[in-house]
Parts: sequence; C-alpha cells; structure tokens
Amino acid sequence: MKKISQLEAAVEFADNPEPRCPCVLLLDTSGSMAGERIAALNGGLVTFRNDITKDSLASRRVEIAIVSFNSEVRLIQDFLTMDKFQPPTLTASGQTHMGGAIERALDLTDARKKTYRENGISYYRPWIFMITDGTPEGEADQIVQRAAARVKTKEAAKGVAFFAVGVEGADMKRLAQIAVRTPIKLQGLKFGPMFVWLSASMQGVSHSDPDDVMVPLPAVGWGHVSL
Repeated sequence: MKKISQLEAAVEFADNPEPRCPCVLLLDTSGSMAGERIAALNGGLVTFRNDITKDSLASRRVEIAIVSFNSEVRLIQDFLTMDKFQPPTLTASGQTHMGGAIERALDLTDARKKTYRENGISYYRPWIFMITDGTPEGEADQIVQRAAARVKTKEAAKGVAFFAVGVEGADMKRLAQIAVRTPIKLQGLKFGPMFVWLSASMQGVSHSDPDDVMVPLPAVGWGHVSL
C-alpha cells in the first residue's frame, strides 16, 4: 500500500487531533507459517480489528501499521487509525528476514513520531509486536545484530516497546537475544486470544495520559515464558 503523504497526514490530523498510540505488527510470513498458522494469523487480525473498534476512543487513537517478512520485507499497511483499518489476507512462503524487518519497523516508528511532532500531535510510546515461528535466516548475521542493538537502545530510551511472540517452532533463546522483554511462547494456535489481549492493552494505553510511563497490561492467558 502507498505511504501517507504530508498533505494526507495534515488533513487526517485536522479531522482527528486525538493523541496517537502507534503499533507496528511485525508478522512472519515465511514458508513454515503456511497452512493452519497463516490462517489463524489472518483470523486474529480480524479479531483484533473487531475487538478494538468497539472502543470509540481507542479506534481513533490507536494507529496500526503492518510489516511482513519472509524472503523480503514488505510494508503491507502504513499507519492509520483502527477505525479505518481493513485486515489484509496474508500468504506464507520463503525464508525469515527478521533483522531487516525489525529495522524497517523501527524506521517506521521514528518517521511516524517525526510526523506527529510536525503536526503538533501528542503520542504514546510506539509498540512493535513481532510474531514469528522461526529464527532469522537468509540474511547476514550483522543485520540481525544491528537490529537487536537498535531495539536495546530504543527500549533504554523509552522510544519503543518491543514485544516478541514465538509460535511453536520458534527459537525462543534467539528471540531473547534480540528483545529486551522476555519473549512469550504462544500456546498452540491461540492467535485470537493473543489479539484480544493486544486490543485490551492498546485500549488501556490509549485511555491513559501520553505522559504516563507505566500502564498496567492484562494478564497473558494465551502464552508463557519458555526459554
């Protein structure tokens, strides 16, 4: 999908000057996600949209962007508020260019924060929510190392909140080397409950003050720590 122009952004913010809560969904669409997994992921995106749009304030404050990664990194959806979001139908193939995808997501959040500042819009700390069933492959290791270093720097500066979820088969120890927050292993194919949790979390954040440092998150009932 095309990127949002400066004029389009200015018009959007004039129509909706609410503070923004940006979230990048970083979605593994490599070949190992084919079949039930990609179907459950697609269903989870619909659940996410349907659940969060029940909250009129959250649907105007929460912005979603989607980056998929397999043998290439693709911007599937640039940032837009949830009241305008139409879930895509993802397909699975190829390898797992995770490092490049993380860098793309970090670049997106940096650019979006710049746009907010230019338009006088306050904002919450961006979330990056990565879902994968593998480990980085098909790209140079220094790309993954650079992405991990950037995640750590951004987390330390409170510039982003990076979450990693491992579907069955994911290398949880490798994910723990990339993410500051302990990765969560998804139980089976509980994509629906996971996206309901993400919706509740985004609603909680969007109803808080943008200057709040800590916002309590719901209990995780769809996964567990497994390293």
